[in-house]
Amino acid sequence: MAFSTALADLQDKCACFLCFDLFKNAVTIPCGHNFCRSCICLFWKGLNDSFPCPVCQISFPQRRFHKNTQIQNLVDITKDLQRTQRKHRRQEECAVCQKHNQPLALFCVQDLEVLCIQCSFSKEHRTHYTWAVKRAASRHRRILEGHIEPLQYKVKVTEKVLSQQHRRALELRKKFRYYKNKEISVEFEQVKLFLQNEHEALVNKIRIEELVALSELKKYVGALSDHISTLEDLLKKAEAKDVQSDVTLLTCVPRTYHSLKHLRRPEPWSFRAKQYGLSLPPQYSGLDRIIKQFQIDVTFDLDTAHPQLVISKDRKSVFYGEARQEGCVSVSPRRFCLWPALLGCQGFHSGRCYWEVKVGNKPMWTLGVCQDCLPGDWSNQPLVAEGFWAIGRHSERGYVTYGPKRTELLLPVVQPSAIGIFLDYELGELSFFNMNDRSLLYTFSNSFTSPIWPYFCTETDSEPLKISGIVQTKGLSS
Repeated sequence: MAFSTALADLQDKCACFLCFDLFKNAVTIPCGHNFCRSCICLFWKGLNDSFPCPVCQISFPQRRFHKNTQIQNLVDITKDLQRTQRKHRRQEECAVCQKHNQPLALFCVQDLEVLCIQCSFSKEHRTHYTWAVKRAASRHRRILEGHIEPLQYKVKVTEKVLSQQHRRALELRKKFRYYKNKEISVEFEQVKLFLQNEHEALVNKIRIEELVALSELKKYVGALSDHISTLEDLLKKAEAKDVQSDVTLLTCVPRTYHSLKHLRRPEPWSFRAKQYGLSLPPQYSGLDRIIKQFQIDVTFDLDTAHPQLVISKDRKSVFYGEARQEGCVSVSPRRFCLWPALLGCQGFHSGRCYWEVKVGNKPMWTLGVCQDCLPGDWSNQPLVAEGFWAIGRHSERGYVTYGPKRTELLLPVVQPSAIGIFLDYELGELSFFNMNDRSLLYTFSNSFTSPIWPYFCTETDSEPLKISGIVQTKGLSS
């Protein structure tokens, strides 16, 4: 037992950090850590100006290592001790049936079991076909021979994947270091007094995401390492077919075949880091710049308009009329039939955009965005609804939000006669601005998962809603 423990400890000391096997052509890199020559070459493959150590992560400007003869001698000694141990184990094996104390001379083809003569006449095996041990061993050696090459190929493929994952860990660390030290910190320094709390919160999110990503990657690397160990164990068993006794070989056959049958490589691990950036309220980041860069040309969609809405020829002005409009006679599942509302022609599923609506002195109105799946036969505009994000004036001095939740807004210092709407689809933000004093009225934070359309509700007064003319158009996917 002491010999086995000492041998196991020696094997651990002579194992490569990358392939977890005994060193093959052991080399030492400048930081003092040792690897197989082929393993470190594979790990550094494709790198040009920086060559990191897989253990301590210290990087070197040049690809340098030297042969370590002393460690390789220890590896050779370890292999000799392993062969001696295996030889002693084979000598200690007793090829007799433990139940009947008779020689194990037969092999049950159906149950894959080694039997003695008396076992072959038992109730469990008497109807089964049996072979002589020597014949059965010869056949199964040929079968295992056929598994050697596929297993060798799988070991090489998995080693390559494992090497790639080690490099991905370094890339992840560099990427997160870049996020923390440059893309986040530098931008937040510009508004440090105003956004100190936001800065700390976002860095914490990145740190948590980094830890989670590296933890998941570590689990995947561990799974790959276990898979390689399983493959190598199966490979060693297949390669050892010629040195094992017939009985030992056949005794291990069921377990080996079971392992081969259920051999599965871990599913590839994938990770995509979130894109982090500074998100300031537009009045601090330059509302004029947002308008010039992202303003788009929005027009009303006639097929969604309530029958009593009167729309101008350029489809940029709408008001509620007392009589049903003759043009609104077509049947459309998207038409608002009971509520004086309509949608914009352009739907959004990505990008950033800005449009502006003049509300004048209208006593009531609602503006925002909604999903196309909303019912057009609302008897009343809902206060709370999924797929609906809007704000509106619902009384002489009251402003509210509609959609995921209803919120009473603080009364604006300056009453708005024009509302600016800015949508950042990827960030999941929808902001409303009072264009009279350029203040932020409200921002929805949401995760948009399907196309959304501009939403307009005129209420039942005769004052019009007007979409402002475009200042400058700059691409938006729709």
